[in-house]
Amino acid sequence: MAAYDYDLFVIGGGSGGVRAARVAAALGKRVAIAEEYRFGGTCVIRGCVPKKLFVYASQYSEHFEDAAGYGWSVPPASFDWNTLLANKDREIARLEGLYRRNVESSGATILDSRAELVDRHTVRLVADGRIVSADQILIATGGHPSPHPALKGHEHCITSNEAFHLKTLPQSIMVGGGGYIAVEFANIFHGLGVETTLVYRGMKILNHFDDDLRTGLQEAMSNKGIEIVCRAVAEEVVRRDDGRLDVRLSNGDTRTVDQFMLAMGRSPNTEGLGLAAAGVATGPTGAILVDRYSRTNVDNIWAIGDVTDRVQLTPVAIHEAMCFVETAFRNNPTAPDHDLIATAVFSQPEIGTVGLPEHEAAKAFEEIEVYRASFRPMRNTLSGRDEKMLMKLIVDAASRKVVGAHIMGTDAGEMAQLLGIPLKAGVTKDDFDRTMAVHPTAAEELVTMYKPSYRVRKGERID
Repeated sequence: MAAYDYDLFVIGGGSGGVRAARVAAALGKRVAIAEEYRFGGTCVIRGCVPKKLFVYASQYSEHFEDAAGYGWSVPPASFDWNTLLANKDREIARLEGLYRRNVESSGATILDSRAELVDRHTVRLVADGRIVSADQILIATGGHPSPHPALKGHEHCITSNEAFHLKTLPQSIMVGGGGYIAVEFANIFHGLGVETTLVYRGMKILNHFDDDLRTGLQEAMSNKGIEIVCRAVAEEVVRRDDGRLDVRLSNGDTRTVDQFMLAMGRSPNTEGLGLAAAGVATGPTGAILVDRYSRTNVDNIWAIGDVTDRVQLTPVAIHEAMCFVETAFRNNPTAPDHDLIATAVFSQPEIGTVGLPEHEAAKAFEEIEVYRASFRPMRNTLSGRDEKMLMKLIVDAASRKVVGAHIMGTDAGEMAQLLGIPLKAGVTKDDFDRTMAVHPTAAEELVTMYKPSYRVRKGERID
């Protein structure tokens, strides 16, 4: 390996790339990592972290309202968008600094440049034209919001990237899409006082999630005042003389808003990487094709994270990075485990889920038991808020294994993380039943649903 400048060259300084570089360097490998923008990737710079900070900010409008029922007299609240942006930017800069310092302390070399493949072992650094070689190459360049160039007037729209840096908070916004990014931002903007419309081509938001969660969240959002227009898409966006946007929808309506946000999928960052020069194969969407160990068709080039379009979640990229190091440098071939991944949608109310939704479980098993509880949580009693929580367990009737757990309500994401552990371990409904409840909590419902709400046998519901 001494014939090469590096044992490992990582392209992309996001969570997956940084983890791989750090761990490999800690093993004594000669490692370089190239990043053309900022360390931290989508998650830290313009994804999970700033989004969660915006979620927190948007929740305070309801917190102030709820406080009155608990005896607090809160003066009329006001919100300053620029203060939120400044504080968010300061925190993101702090986290980016940590990422860089952690890479440096591991012994890896940081290259602030775009990197392009020349061949299977050679990389060109665009910043200065320098050519370097590496025994193993890892591509971890992530993805970006799809710009949807087919939409007439798409140049007038923003994506989640720009939403974090708007100079002024719009008075009205339309969000195009029905996935978790669209849903989360619709709730964020509404919570900050923006007149918000969500337009989605499907019958109901959050496709692929459990149907009870989809229905419950859509009703809750509508009750809050978010207008949800389903079975429609934007066909044209026109900039008016006053700077506002006229959005023509496929249902014949035209809406006038200050901003239109595109949130209809993400695309892998593979353009201009030199993949063809190195012989690396990609799929129809441009995603890099890999085997179960994250190896491409070129045996010394690997890819992890969103650029492979397997599971677009930060913890998954980090897990894939650890498996890559085990496989490439520890002589311990380890395939990432993509089964039973807990996830959350930071909507309002929040969603947390792990395992199979009911419709998928009904196809996978001869018979399932569905345990379902919908209730008004204690925190909403004195506040007078009508919003309900939903908890649902899906059980394979034959084995008694819990194959799905779905929650809608406060801290649902936190509960989903904890539920992911027992479900991964193969917990049964009997294990839930003999677990003592923590009272009074909302989560105790998970261990006090003793009787199935209904069964589904061969796809047919049995009450």
